[in-house]
Amino acid sequence: MSLATISSRAILGIEAVAVTVETHLSNGLPGFAIVGMPETAVRESKERVRSAIINAGLEFPERRITVNLAPADLPKAGGQYDLAIAMSILLASSQVPKASLEAVEIMGELALDGTLRRIGGAVPALLAAREQGRAIVLPSANQAELDLVAYSRAFGVTNLLQYVDHLKTGAELPQPDMARAAPEKPCATPLRFLEIKGQLVARRAIQIAAAGRHNLLLVGPPGCGKTMLAQNLTRLLPPLTEHEAMEVAAIRSISRPGIGASPMQWRPLRTPHHSATHVALVGGGNRANPGEITLAHRGVLFLDEFTEFKPAALDALRESLETGEVTVSRANYRIDYPADFQLVAAMNPCPCGYATDPARECRCSADKVSRYLGKLSGPLLDRIDLLLELPSLTHAELLQQQQPESNDQTEWHQASERVRHCHKLQRKRAGKLNYRLDSDELELYCKLSKPLRKLMAKTMEDLGLSARAVHRVQKVARTIADFEQSESIEKQHLLEAISYRRSNVLSRLVQA
Repeated sequence: MSLATISSRAILGIEAVAVTVETHLSNGLPGFAIVGMPETAVRESKERVRSAIINAGLEFPERRITVNLAPADLPKAGGQYDLAIAMSILLASSQVPKASLEAVEIMGELALDGTLRRIGGAVPALLAAREQGRAIVLPSANQAELDLVAYSRAFGVTNLLQYVDHLKTGAELPQPDMARAAPEKPCATPLRFLEIKGQLVARRAIQIAAAGRHNLLLVGPPGCGKTMLAQNLTRLLPPLTEHEAMEVAAIRSISRPGIGASPMQWRPLRTPHHSATHVALVGGGNRANPGEITLAHRGVLFLDEFTEFKPAALDALRESLETGEVTVSRANYRIDYPADFQLVAAMNPCPCGYATDPARECRCSADKVSRYLGKLSGPLLDRIDLLLELPSLTHAELLQQQQPESNDQTEWHQASERVRHCHKLQRKRAGKLNYRLDSDELELYCKLSKPLRKLMAKTMEDLGLSARAVHRVQKVARTIADFEQSESIEKQHLLEAISYRRSNVLSRLVQA
């Protein structure tokens, strides 16, 4: 046999696309060529494959070798094709039986001695193979992903010679542990809900935001508790479902191949520095890597020092906040990444931070404050559901004695249970959470009585709200009604939702 075909996978975004490795051995001067849009790491695989085969004690054919990675118009990157190329050469030179490699997908990067190294994107590849009912072989270094997906036809291999021995003699390969790996612990020292001193309105607001997964902007002077509020909001959200945990694991698998992909109990919390670029937030680069908004999928993206981010980077978030996904385009292909995240942002009311602090004098001129607040565009603010101004803490509040830990855990547990109940109610009612309701569903699930419509119209005129902002207010009002276990939106629910968009600083922010 001089022609061999092996199945493999290319990782495109969080999808594993089928790739066929075709190898032909022909007479002529010895040579080794790889075609099919291979990038540098793939082109260099011929040297790794040659050394691995020789060092494993196998015969490397001294013939003209042509390897085609099909489809030819799909870019191929990374070292995960090494094992498939090596096996196709061994198959074409009749060193392994053909029947044993049918309906098997192979992925793995080879070291020069034939050892298999860890690859990225193992979780998407395992999920794709499981969906199609095909066997798949991966490096045993990806054992965490193998145990996570727990697919009975997935096998881990330590080195090239072990797999060749399996094909020739039928020696068994180790299978994944079908008992799911234990979830990661959320953190060694869980956050305390009552460590947030004062800020009763803000504590209520983060519960409302968590109950409907609404985007939240916190404005206040330094030290008023903005960061702690954002971190506690993440802990209020229900744990990931099995489907959501697999999505998060797939993203971690392609973006952080150096660490395990064990299932997570708590939702992701991403806190990029304010110097992050547009590409770092949204995704892109030479290989169209996922950005922070994708890494925060199903979790929270916390942007501290909100106004210090580049305006172009912030405005790039607008589309993803509406659609829950982001598209990264390149010359020859396009990748769709999931980006269903909850935005929580924090900022100071002015450059010096003390515009709303009665104990400290603000040193900023009106023009300087206007330029500072003007960094946030109106369309971006329209996509934020709760705009909350936090007052500075008094000395009495700062020195207030903490309540017993038992009371703290009780309040935290009650709040998280109410949030979980709201999520369950919203999914039962509309099949989705309130933050994802479209205009037609607003009319169906967020109905306002005639007096409330008049109140909403007057509010829209007084505050200069856009149609999108009005819809956001309705969604928040529906969540507040759910939080209070009310079947319909009442006046107090609508007024509270409106209050989250009214304050002196925020009115200046909208006008800036």
